Amino acid sequence: MAKIELTVTEQPCELKDAAHPEAGVPLVVDFKSVTKTFDAGTGRAFTAIKDVTFAVENIPKIGEFIGVLGPSGCGKSTVLRLIAGLAPQFPASSGTVMVHGQPVTEPGPDRGFVFQDYANFPHRTVIDNVAFGLECQQVAKKERRERAREWIAKVGLDPKNDGNKYPHQLSGGMNQRVAIARTLIMHPRIILMDEPFGALDPTTRQRMQDLLVSLWRELEATVFFITHDVPEAVYLGDRVFIFSPSPGTIAHQLAVAPPDRPAREMQQEPAFLESVRHVRSLLDKLEGEKQHSSS
Repeated sequence: MAKIELTVTEQPCELKDAAHPEAGVPLVVDFKSVTKTFDAGTGRAFTAIKDVTFAVENIPKIGEFIGVLGPSGCGKSTVLRLIAGLAPQFPASSGTVMVHGQPVTEPGPDRGFVFQDYANFPHRTVIDNVAFGLECQQVAKKERRERAREWIAKVGLDPKNDGNKYPHQLSGGMNQRVAIARTLIMHPRIILMDEPFGALDPTTRQRMQDLLVSLWRELEATVFFITHDVPEAVYLGDRVFIFSPSPGTIAHQLAVAPPDRPAREMQQEPAFLESVRHVRSLLDKLEGEKQHSSS
């Protein structure tokens, strides 16, 4: 039985040399000393993230899965929205955000975003929701609907029985499958997921984790996955970023073995449970340090 390996690399964002590969290595995402302050220069100024530095290498035919953990309000969503180029988090107040070697200037189809609240269009059927991005790209109706049916099936729904339903006729898990299909049909090179399974019951959540793993491997994309669920991050990730309390910085980077068995099986193994315990202890320590400094 494969052993889960977890190594704390202790890379605070200030250690740029440690956080970045050697010069010349192509990168998918590259953050250098990125800070975001809202309402700067006013009495309402709030710094969400400070001096965040990390890099994700562009390895052909292999996509890295990065789980992102940290307390509420530590800037995790800000990081994802900076990658996506979505206001008001974008642009950064200082530092550089690069995607595929170019500065981020706006949203693009190379980056797909899946939100916790599904964000499906209530007036559109499942098939029209999934085909929305292709419609925006002016793909012919017949082709986009055929491709939408393929992706409806890929995410475990029935194109014939579910394709003409509306979001209000679906369960939470089914709605999230639609949202994932709508994003992945565009074949993004970077998939940004902000607590997509947070509202699901535990059994459905594990099924969605297994589904995501299979789709991620098919697309060979880079995934950033925000969650408050430690087992979920440890199970899904190749790496786990642990953010400190606000203003958020990357306090720890942890390397974990990728999932090679179903979630319900792997998440019961002693080595996995020990990894989860260790990650929780790091999170608890960060929270304790924050409370101590503010007292």
